[in-house]
Amino acid sequence: MSGAVKAEVYSVTLPIAGMSCVACATRIEKLLNRVEGIEATVSFAAQRASVSVEGPELVTQAVAVVRKAGFEVPQQELDYAITGMSCAACAARIEKVLNRREGVEAVVNFAAERVHIRFTPGLSSPEQLKTVIVKAGFGATTFVAGDEHATIRREDEWRRELRRFGVMSVVALPLIISMLGMVVTGRMVVPVMVQLVSAVLVVCCAFPLFRRAYQAVRAASPNMDVLVALGSGVALAYSLAVVGFDLKTPVYFEASGMILVLISFGKLLEFRAKQRTSAGLESLLKLQPSIAHVERDGQVVACAVADLLVGDVFMVRPGEHVPVDGTVLDGASDVNEAMLTGESMPVHKVIGADVSAGTLNGHGVLRVRATSVGADTALARIVTMVEHAQGSRAPVQRVADRVSAVFVPVVLGLALVTWVVNVIMTQSWVAGLIAAVSVLVIACPCALGLATPAAIMVGTGRGAHHGIIFRSAEALERAGRLTHIVFDKTGTLTEGRPDVVGVYPASHVTKEQLLAVAASLEEGSEHPLARAIVAAASGLTRNAVADFQAVPGRGVHGVLQGEKALLGTEAFLRDHGVTFGDVMSGFDMHLEEARGRTVVLVAHAGVMLGAIALADTVRPDALSALAALKAHGVRLSMLTGDNARVAALVGQSLGLDDVQADLLPEQKAQILADYQAGGACVGMVGDGVNDAPALATADVGFALGAGSAVAGETAGIVLTRNTLRSVVDAMLLSRATLRKIRQNLFFAFVYNVLGIPLAALGLLSPVLAATAMALSSVSVITNALLLNRWHPMRGQ
Repeated sequence: MSGAVKAEVYSVTLPIAGMSCVACATRIEKLLNRVEGIEATVSFAAQRASVSVEGPELVTQAVAVVRKAGFEVPQQELDYAITGMSCAACAARIEKVLNRREGVEAVVNFAAERVHIRFTPGLSSPEQLKTVIVKAGFGATTFVAGDEHATIRREDEWRRELRRFGVMSVVALPLIISMLGMVVTGRMVVPVMVQLVSAVLVVCCAFPLFRRAYQAVRAASPNMDVLVALGSGVALAYSLAVVGFDLKTPVYFEASGMILVLISFGKLLEFRAKQRTSAGLESLLKLQPSIAHVERDGQVVACAVADLLVGDVFMVRPGEHVPVDGTVLDGASDVNEAMLTGESMPVHKVIGADVSAGTLNGHGVLRVRATSVGADTALARIVTMVEHAQGSRAPVQRVADRVSAVFVPVVLGLALVTWVVNVIMTQSWVAGLIAAVSVLVIACPCALGLATPAAIMVGTGRGAHHGIIFRSAEALERAGRLTHIVFDKTGTLTEGRPDVVGVYPASHVTKEQLLAVAASLEEGSEHPLARAIVAAASGLTRNAVADFQAVPGRGVHGVLQGEKALLGTEAFLRDHGVTFGDVMSGFDMHLEEARGRTVVLVAHAGVMLGAIALADTVRPDALSALAALKAHGVRLSMLTGDNARVAALVGQSLGLDDVQADLLPEQKAQILADYQAGGACVGMVGDGVNDAPALATADVGFALGAGSAVAGETAGIVLTRNTLRSVVDAMLLSRATLRKIRQNLFFAFVYNVLGIPLAALGLLSPVLAATAMALSSVSVITNALLLNRWHPMRGQ
């Protein structure tokens, strides 16, 4: 009697987002276990489910069950460095095989030689995804942001390919002499057998190319290597047949060998040029020193920067780079922060000041306590953001991607048609064969694949060099298309450091009492107005506040000495039942607001205590920056939570097109959405937590360097140099990059549109075709490298 075969059991771990209590975990576990073939245990503490399934297809069902229950299985992200890609068709092949898997979204950057993958855990794993890439015929290693070893590996690869090309050039000398002899004398000057040996040796040197071509054919994904291998191989096979059968027709050994020599030379140039596209990023990587001088047991000893811990105390001597982020404990010096912020003037650092990794110390000695190390330093975060941007894809690249995906099969068809037509027209199958070889060799999707990413890599690197951090290629592209830019007021158009310019207590209260209550409420707030009030109350006794709560755009409240205390707008206090009377002598709110001042009212135990007037000044660079944006055809608006009178004064002084005040954060976001609905491409410039919704809603968000971490996380562009001029620079750099992309795409398309017909008509020899193909990619990258001449002050 035969028993049933037990199905193989697969175990996976699914991360689950959205569980708020143990009951959620119990519910998910119950729903999963109802499905036949699934056994699950859900941990609320670990926020994950351990699932055993009878068959991999049930993993998909388990994910669906979790999502149907109202929870999410969050996607994870990883990057692999790819080796073995020879053209954009290779990149398209990798994307295709990865995106076939359920729950996988992959984007390959041919220029950066990287793939960025978003995948659903359980449906795929990093090991499975790597196996898919390897089976497609390519190499994959985990990409690590700021990996110094990657640079070393690239240099080793460069030297290896350079040696291979050197050997190939030497063994190809007879073919070079033969080709030149035919041009000068019109006859063969090198014996046929010498040419045969030379051509075979060249093919042996180019063995990696033929191996990649074989792998591409086996994977049913022909690429540039297939075209070159076919072109060179057909010419060599034909010539061998002529010699072997003693046919009375010309041989093309020199064409076969020189195609490979020229292609290899072009690839060397392309390889070196691609390395130069990352020069901006590599210059950042070199800023952090490898050794730090750390205090250990009362002595200063040399220590690897990688071994530094938060809290370690280290010395920075004159002329040295700061190894990690820290706070100055002793000493004073001028520190050059241009490499991070683009600001050319050194910043004076004294006790209590913050210093950043990679910045250059001047003539003083600083004793510093480490506050952030490793991947948490400002330099490391910038490197990570730049590398992510260089590995991402701009929307403008989509057309080239669609063309590259079908390019090689189309060329193979054209080569076949060329051979047939030429044979019919010339009655010479040899002439048809040579024309077909020329078509195979000249047609290459490399230039198309490099046109956009090469410019993106140079543009993002150049931006990072000047304190403009593009978080994605999409942000870089959109910044150049902006038609409308919206600004926050406090801390963005203004200095964000207001001072208390008037204190108006009620008749029964002293100024000191009014300031003490206000400062007690604002003690823990990071808002610029709060900091100004706390600074004005320096030296006064402040009391602890319980049940503190901030209402964005309106005010704050809490319990002070057993009674409710309030600070905020007039409407805010009225909403909380505070009655107003003529209790503040010499105070006129309308007059204060007409002067451009912000007024906050203070109440305690339901009684008005008085008013505090604060003034904030417009940034010195605001007028010139906004004038530059207007000159480039951008409409300018200001959205602020401040009162209308203050906002109107600022808007009038800066010549803004539109000013809206008394807004809550969600109202700002809605207004931006309305602008977008009207067809505008909208940018938002802000620096605070209140700006986060608007920054996320905008087509492009700009976070000024002095802004909060939340603003930086939601913005597409981070400006480490805390100046509005950087907004102009970011837009102009984006436009310059878009120009290079359009030029590159034009060159790439025109090259193929003109080159393939000339080759098909027999007007290009295989050698000339190989030369043109080798130079096409180099010309595109060289044009992208011209972006390195862009400078912020010129905006070119």
